[in-house]
Amino acid sequence: MDICWNTRAKRQAGRDWFGTWPVLTKGIAPELHFSADVPASARSNDLPKPLPSNPLSPAPATQSLLRGKRVGMVSFSPFPFDPRPRRATAALLNEGMTVELICIGEEKAPRRETLNGIEVYRVPIAKQRGGKLVYFYQYSAFIIISSLIFAWRSLRKRYDLIYVNNMPDVLVFCALVPKMFGAKVILDLHDPMPELMTTIFNLAENSLSVQLIKWLERWSIARANLVLTVNVACKRIFSTRSCPAEKIGVVMNAPDGKIFTFRAADSYGTRSNPSTKPFVIMYHGSLVERNGLDLAVDALALVREAIPFAELRVYGHKNAYLERVLERAREKGVQDCVHFLGPRRLEDLVGEISGCDVGVIPNHRSAFADINTPTRIFEYLAQGKPVIAPRTPGILDYFNTDSLFFFESGDAKELAEKIVYVSSHPEVAVEIAVRGQKVFLAHTWDEERQTLVNLVSGLYERTLR
Repeated sequence: MDICWNTRAKRQAGRDWFGTWPVLTKGIAPELHFSADVPASARSNDLPKPLPSNPLSPAPATQSLLRGKRVGMVSFSPFPFDPRPRRATAALLNEGMTVELICIGEEKAPRRETLNGIEVYRVPIAKQRGGKLVYFYQYSAFIIISSLIFAWRSLRKRYDLIYVNNMPDVLVFCALVPKMFGAKVILDLHDPMPELMTTIFNLAENSLSVQLIKWLERWSIARANLVLTVNVACKRIFSTRSCPAEKIGVVMNAPDGKIFTFRAADSYGTRSNPSTKPFVIMYHGSLVERNGLDLAVDALALVREAIPFAELRVYGHKNAYLERVLERAREKGVQDCVHFLGPRRLEDLVGEISGCDVGVIPNHRSAFADINTPTRIFEYLAQGKPVIAPRTPGILDYFNTDSLFFFESGDAKELAEKIVYVSSHPEVAVEIAVRGQKVFLAHTWDEERQTLVNLVSGLYERTLR
């Protein structure tokens, strides 16, 4: 079971497996056909390359533990567009591991391909927002199919590690068969599901649905050897209700340093003609109610008298919520100052951030927003821009009033006051941004990547003792 395969044998095994696939999945995914016959233009060239190694340098201790090990990763998101799995795979590849990844597919993406050394298998299930039954169907179908893939491939050659990205937490079910054959299991909890579902569906904390989700969280965590999460606030929550703190590691969602290269906050100089030059307020990210774009529009309406040339630039994917926000802007008479500019690649966002005057994180108060540490904060700071953010535990764990401008979640009036202050006190804004950049530099992806590698290596160090 543990013999090494050559490339031809691997390809043949893949053909054998996918040849039997329609039989194994009959009634689950009858339309599932894996083919790489897709034009090159439909493939992604946006994957991070593994870091170059220096043959003259001594190999780090971690390489002797991780090199050559086989990883199966699963993510209910399209690859390579979800940044966290994308960066994790690059980090593991750089340590000499081989990575196979199962994810959901998009219309033009090939069902199976190799991207920068990662074997990618895409399950053609469309990810859609909707009610509880929609989520239940999507999650159940994906879990069943992914479990079959991992189980079959474990029979051909054992995995050393299964890396599971939530949501959902119970996606860890896919790792049960590989774990029987000796694989270690990592459960990477991007989001705490009880808090997120409470926010999305407006559920009471003591409702039956939330209690069930909490039970599933405990069950899922118990199946893992190591739990990863995105910040200190989430670690506190998981360690309080689901497992000991010693089982949890924190790897933050830091921006990719190859894309968001550092630019000093004091490198921009002073604004010329501040009385006529547009004062650009920027919002980018998911356009969902909890992220509060409507609050930013309300604040814009309040600052127009103090800052006549203020404008709000919005980047993201158009949806029904955006249409409601734009209608709100028309009702408040600020439709001419709200500019929806559509989605942008991360590489293109860098230039947009450099052209703004302040970044806003206008979250409404919610169970999820209270514990979230938005990556957007670090993206603005990487480019030396001041940030206005809600005064919540997930942010206050890392920043204080010396490094960010704060407002009370959901309070458009206080958000407007902070925008006016940033506009009228540019020197102070730069000083705050400079101190915020010190926090950013302590949590760059280079730092977080090494934390990830150390945590994964620790699984095998404990085995050797």
